[in-house]
Amino acid sequence: MDSIPGLSSDSIHAGFNVSDHIISLIVIFILIACSALISASEVAFFALGPTEKKNLGEEQSRSSQAILKLLSKPKDLLAAILITNNFVNVCIVILSTEVIDQFFPDSNKPNTIRFLIEVVGITTFLLLLGEVAPKLYASRNPLSTARFMANPITIINILPPFSWLRWLLVNGTNMINRRAKKRGINLSADDLEHALALTKEDTDNEDEHRILEGIIKFGNTEVKQIMKSRLDIVTISNEASFQEVLDVVLDAGYSRIPIHETTFDNVTGILYIKDLLPFINTESFDWKSLLRKPYFIPENKKIDDLLKEFQDMKMHMAIVVDEYGGANGLVTLEDVLEEIVGDITDEFDDDDLIYTKIDDSTYLFEGRTSLVDFYKVLDIDGRDFEQIKGESDTIGGFIIEQAGRILRNNEYIRCGSIKLVVESSDKRRIKMIKTIQENE
Repeated sequence: MDSIPGLSSDSIHAGFNVSDHIISLIVIFILIACSALISASEVAFFALGPTEKKNLGEEQSRSSQAILKLLSKPKDLLAAILITNNFVNVCIVILSTEVIDQFFPDSNKPNTIRFLIEVVGITTFLLLLGEVAPKLYASRNPLSTARFMANPITIINILPPFSWLRWLLVNGTNMINRRAKKRGINLSADDLEHALALTKEDTDNEDEHRILEGIIKFGNTEVKQIMKSRLDIVTISNEASFQEVLDVVLDAGYSRIPIHETTFDNVTGILYIKDLLPFINTESFDWKSLLRKPYFIPENKKIDDLLKEFQDMKMHMAIVVDEYGGANGLVTLEDVLEEIVGDITDEFDDDDLIYTKIDDSTYLFEGRTSLVDFYKVLDIDGRDFEQIKGESDTIGGFIIEQAGRILRNNEYIRCGSIKLVVESSDKRRIKMIKTIQENE
């Protein structure tokens, strides 16, 4: 075969290589543009706020509906974007390496220029044009970028092999998450309490430590442990006159008072004092028309459940009843919150009537003081008491329960390292108790 005059085989081969290089470079730039668009879409879709999503829902355009459909499955969307972006970047690296090989054919010898071009140059080029710049633009224009990329991403999402890889990635991640949850550490309340006790000496803020202890014990506390006994409750008979009601309200200082029929066992309603304010200067008024429906709960209800019910029902007070339906006492939202944050006092609280501190190891309590308050004052966990107590909720009731009778003055019982001495009692109840913490 005769050769073409003036054109050697080397020049033909060189021309062919040049054209190959040009095509490769064009493809590389196209792939970089694709990488930039896909990187921008990653930021754009997930930067859309509630307002933009609401506006898209009101529109009827295909792009807006495509955006919302993609966002409805965020894991699938992110997987499709990441897979496509990595695929494009790998293609860029492969084509760039082939082009560089044409300029530096002897790859066995170390070449600093080749290393700088492959590692520093291509990496910097990809980061700036394929990642940083498009993501900065998309963060400032998320809606327009999402509209532009909605249809391409939708096609990629269903186009094999990207759809197959997306399915494998999403389901593989879900499987890992499920196994991780199964292998998660399950801590009981006792474990948390023990851990908290170990760090007690390292905690500078005693209030924070007390709140954490309250949170741990919160779910195990029953209503009967924090309720106010019926003996300490101010109630009003439904037969009382309007003036008698006003006298009780002014004397008690409470914002809500239970109303009963004959006895406290028959609570018929709750009187909110704020409802009486418009009628204070009225000589006669049918105050029973202001009564609100009472809320009854069993005495063994957990206070975490009660707190949720108070929030849902927007109530602050509940009447506690026993298994026979008789009213045992009442509990308020403040009583529940005090189990976490500690005592919440106001101008009507009189803490001096609860206990008197004689010295660091000796206290004087009223017999009606609840065991929960007793534990708080002495700063003990109360395990020795809780393990042997029955249905009692007060110190006086605990002593009677353990002794089997009402102890006389100066008689005592011991529970752990605490000595409980009866200071005052009568035929019906124990009035005052002296507690002494003995050294073991």
